Amino acid sequence: MDGQVLTQQAELAKGGLVSSAERVVAGLQAMIMDAIPTAHNFAFTGVKRYAGGLSRENWSLDATWVDATGAQSRQLMLMRDASGTLLDTDRKREFAVLKALEATPVPAPKAHWIDHDGHWLGAPSLVMNRMPGRCEYMVLNGTWPLDARLKLARSFTELMANIHAVDWRANGLGAVLDVPTDSPSRVELAHWDAEYRRVQLEPHPELDCILVWLGLNAPKAQAIVLVHGDFKPGNALIEGEHISAKLDWETAHLGDPLEDLGWVTNSVRKREHQIAGVWEREQIVATYSALTGRRVNEAALRWWNVFSCWKLAVIQLTAVSEFVAGRYDRVFQTPSWLYRPMFQMMESPA
Repeated sequence: MDGQVLTQQAELAKGGLVSSAERVVAGLQAMIMDAIPTAHNFAFTGVKRYAGGLSRENWSLDATWVDATGAQSRQLMLMRDASGTLLDTDRKREFAVLKALEATPVPAPKAHWIDHDGHWLGAPSLVMNRMPGRCEYMVLNGTWPLDARLKLARSFTELMANIHAVDWRANGLGAVLDVPTDSPSRVELAHWDAEYRRVQLEPHPELDCILVWLGLNAPKAQAIVLVHGDFKPGNALIEGEHISAKLDWETAHLGDPLEDLGWVTNSVRKREHQIAGVWEREQIVATYSALTGRRVNEAALRWWNVFSCWKLAVIQLTAVSEFVAGRYDRVFQTPSWLYRPMFQMMESPA
């Protein structure tokens, strides 16, 4: 292995924030050389870090090399865990999910290599195909003609239904992801309650009150499915007027399908997921039910609406805690803006 590559890789493995494209390239080259011992004559171009991403560094680059099978060329995305993170996720599980999705109709990047312990890149990292398209968080309420936006909105619901239809048992995901032994609502609530206790720096009586309500009203699931966990247009790529890829699978898990549906139908996410007057909660639920054959229980969906906001509040508290501890460089406000919407959802009729 090239001496300069070894030196730069050693510097990168010390951890912390990646400070240069050269270090990323050095770590990636060492990683590929370990996976493909015959690889040589490397060239990396177009290396850039995207500004987005709250929990990971996102790097785009083109790589070429020669190995025993001939000349190789890849358009890649490298996702590297940041030193401070809002979500504690597992690169091994994300890699396994992406591999399982290759045999399904769900459009997702092809995963190539994983650095699960940061040996090569200084922090857990995942390298995958770079998919075509652009990311538009508010595309459903953007400048497109209404008919095009409505068609895309339906496509997002179809994509959700396809994710929930993945045969996770046949794809081996039951051996990688935790299979809920209790109601998924209680499993998720216990997980995020523990996170809440870990990160809170001061009392939050409103969140405590909502937590009691969630505990008393946790619903049972109709089915156990593959849940994306952060389903939104901002985690997808759009090419033309079609969804070319669903991204950010780090929160994927086995759970209640209403978890994803509750995320997109809660009142604080309207601008991302709904189009006033033509594509609102009623239309989303009806379309999802028609696609999946599942009758959606309104009381259960309302629970997941509230839970999704409560979970978002905990994530914001995590950001505050990480910033105070000096591990995160972005300032977040406390989640008091979520209190009123949550109480209103709790009081609405089922």
